[in-house]
Amino acid sequence: MAVKPEHGVQWRMLARFHRETMHGRERRLAAIGGELRRIRECAGLPQHVMEEAEALVKRFFDLVAGFPPEVVAVAVLWTAAKAAGMPRPLEDFLKCSKASERRVRKVAWRLKEEMRLGGKPSIEDYVKTLAARVNLPAAVVKAAVDILERNRRVLAGKNPWVSAAAALWLASLKKLGLLKALAEAAGTTPASIRNAAKRMKV
Repeated sequence: MAVKPEHGVQWRMLARFHRETMHGRERRLAAIGGELRRIRECAGLPQHVMEEAEALVKRFFDLVAGFPPEVVAVAVLWTAAKAAGMPRPLEDFLKCSKASERRVRKVAWRLKEEMRLGGKPSIEDYVKTLAARVNLPAAVVKAAVDILERNRRVLAGKNPWVSAAAALWLASLKKLGLLKALAEAAGTTPASIRNAAKRMKV
């Protein structure tokens, strides 16, 4: 439906929201796809690795969408090559890209965790995994899961690792030393965890 000025501000805002949500995914996929093809050719990878990389991007789009296309492309190609039984040093991919090694490793680590958990883990799986890494007791895990359940609508579409870390931090009464440990365990930053915690009702 074409929205005209006479339809009013609310309709124009709705139309803009529609364009951004409906076409944003396609734009991101196209940008990542372009980087995948360029790096694949530069690194001399076979077509089946490229196909595996494209499948990973689509399967875990919500996980990688927040990172630059060049970072995502290197991470998924590196991961896809391993999955295809053709492991290559990360340097082989980085020499074909301006992507940050630190960010590539971060995305690759998240992909590995998602694949290990089966692709569609429950929020409780994320909480338990993080809690085990920082040695938190079962009572804190239970409290964190309860917090996430109460805030499920608010957290829809958010990074589950950040949400789980924020819930564990809140359940631990915001211990300052724990915040850094959770950030490292979740592959994120203390600031991201704080921001997520602010959106939650305890």
